[in-house]
Amino acid sequence: MDADRIDDELLSAWLDDELDPEPRARVEQWLREHPEDAERVRLWAADRDALRARFDPVLAEAVPAGMRRLLHPRPLAQRPWARAAAVLLLVAGGAVLGAGAMWRWQEPLAQRFAHEPPWVRRAAVAHAVYAPEQRHPVEVRAGEEHLARWLTRRTTLPVKLFDLQAQGFSLVGGRLLPDAAGPSAQLMYEDAEKRRVTVYLRKPEAGTPAAFRFERQGELNMFYWVESGCGYALVGPLPRERMLALALEIHRQQTAQASQATPGS
Repeated sequence: MDADRIDDELLSAWLDDELDPEPRARVEQWLREHPEDAERVRLWAADRDALRARFDPVLAEAVPAGMRRLLHPRPLAQRPWARAAAVLLLVAGGAVLGAGAMWRWQEPLAQRFAHEPPWVRRAAVAHAVYAPEQRHPVEVRAGEEHLARWLTRRTTLPVKLFDLQAQGFSLVGGRLLPDAAGPSAQLMYEDAEKRRVTVYLRKPEAGTPAAFRFERQGELNMFYWVESGCGYALVGPLPRERMLALALEIHRQQTAQASQATPGS
């Protein structure tokens, strides 16, 4: 029995698509028969997606000229501090490259939304990562009073817990997410049929259109817009009309909150 057990190294190789057909089939059979290992592998994939969403913008940046000048004259082997920096870069780069290989496990949403602003792509990826999660879909559950205060403090955005009961959705909770320029927030809602939509909030890049924009990719629909310096992206598998109704209700509640917070309004 022990000889037939699939260890973590083999599971990781399967995620990286590094196995030949025979061992790949053996791993897939093992995962079908061992749901606890299948769950662990799915969590690894979620970590991969979060890493890619966080570090893709960094990998795309050019190496600063000052750093190139420092590293160019002498070989890295002659500089202890440079060797240490190289090790850190290799570790970080290896993690992201591994994430890129494992990304083949599901369709790369970031590429499918490639023509949208970067924060919108991250909203789509975050939905794909956390919406299917059953045990830990959120960091803080809806019933915990500090959820809105915590997200507001950490993101420096006025995070409101939208009431979407009239549209058939209850708040599951929320979580902090890494972003290129600081933390962002994700709120998750669920209807009676266990369908989930997420609201992604962050400070948008300059030049992002303020008006409602709609995007559809595969089974996912998305509305995104900018209101009072905050970017909103609503992502979910619902028809366009239902997504629009949710987006308009979120917009209405956010506008009402902003008006109440403005003296003399």
